Amino acid sequence: MINNQERKAEYYKALIEKRSEYEGVFFVGVTSTGVFCRPTCPARKPKYNNCEFYETAQQALLASFRPCQRCRPLSHPNQVSDIVRLLVEAVEQNPEKRWKGQDFRALCIDESTARRQFKKRFGMTFVEYARSRRMGLALKSIRSGEKIINTQLASGYDSSSGFRDAFSRIMGAPPTRLDDSRILKAAWLDTQLGPMVAIADENELYLLEFVDRRGLEREVERLRKRMKAAIIPGQTLPIQSMERELTQYFEGTLTEFKTPLHLIGSPFQQGVWEQLRQIPPGEKQASIRALALTN
Repeated sequence: MINNQERKAEYYKALIEKRSEYEGVFFVGVTSTGVFCRPTCPARKPKYNNCEFYETAQQALLASFRPCQRCRPLSHPNQVSDIVRLLVEAVEQNPEKRWKGQDFRALCIDESTARRQFKKRFGMTFVEYARSRRMGLALKSIRSGEKIINTQLASGYDSSSGFRDAFSRIMGAPPTRLDDSRILKAAWLDTQLGPMVAIADENELYLLEFVDRRGLEREVERLRKRMKAAIIPGQTLPIQSMERELTQYFEGTLTEFKTPLHLIGSPFQQGVWEQLRQIPPGEKQASIRALALTN
C-alpha cells in the first residue's frame, strides 16, 4: 500500500479526474465496497478516506480487494485473451479454491499456457494470482483486526462455510474450533518494503514475513502444526514491539532489534542463529566468517 500522503493526494486527484495517463501507475482499493479499480473507472468516485492506493494488482489482491466489475482492472488497457478472462472469472466464482492440474483440464485449458499468459499480462503466474486472491481473503481478518464473525459477514459469507474454508486454509483451524487449541495471534504490519504478517504469543515473536512471499501458507501451516496451535487475528506485546522497532529501523533511529524471539530449529540451527545475532549491524565480512565457522 502506498503510504506517502503527497502521492496519495496526487493519485486521488487523478482518480477524480479519470486521467488515463495514470493507467498502469496505480490501482485504488475502495474500503467501502471491497473492490479495486483503475484510475479511469466510470463508477461513482469514493471519498478520499475510503481509498487505498497500490502499485500492482497483486498488492490490491493481497489486501483483500476484488476486481471491479465495471472497469475490470485486470483487463485493461490491452484486452486480455479468452483464457485469462475465463480464469479470472473462475477465481471470482470460487476465490478459496486451490488450483490443480485437473482443474485446468476441466476447463480445456493448458496449464503452461495459462502460466505464460498471466505472467506476461500481470507479472505473475495464474497460480500466484489465485493464491493472492485466496490469501487476501483469509488475511482480511488479520488486516482489520475485527472479530471473526464480523469479518465473516463483511466478506459476504452468509452460511459461513466459505469464510471458514478460506480462514482454515491459511490459519489451520476453523474459527469455531479456535478455543480447542493453543492460541497464537497474527497481525498485519505495513512497512516501507511492503505489508508483513507477524505471529506471536504473549511473550515471543514466532514469525515475521512478507504477505506476498511464496510459500507463506506452508510456512504458517508448519508453524501451526509444530506448535499445535491455532492462529487468530489479534495483537500481543511482541507484535506491538516489532511494529515499533520496524518503524524506527526504517526511520534510521534503530540498529538493534530487542523484541523477544521464539526460534524453532535444531541445535545446529540455533547455534548458527546465535552466531549471526552477535554480528554488529553492517558487518558483512563478519557474517561470512560466522557462517564459515558453522559449516
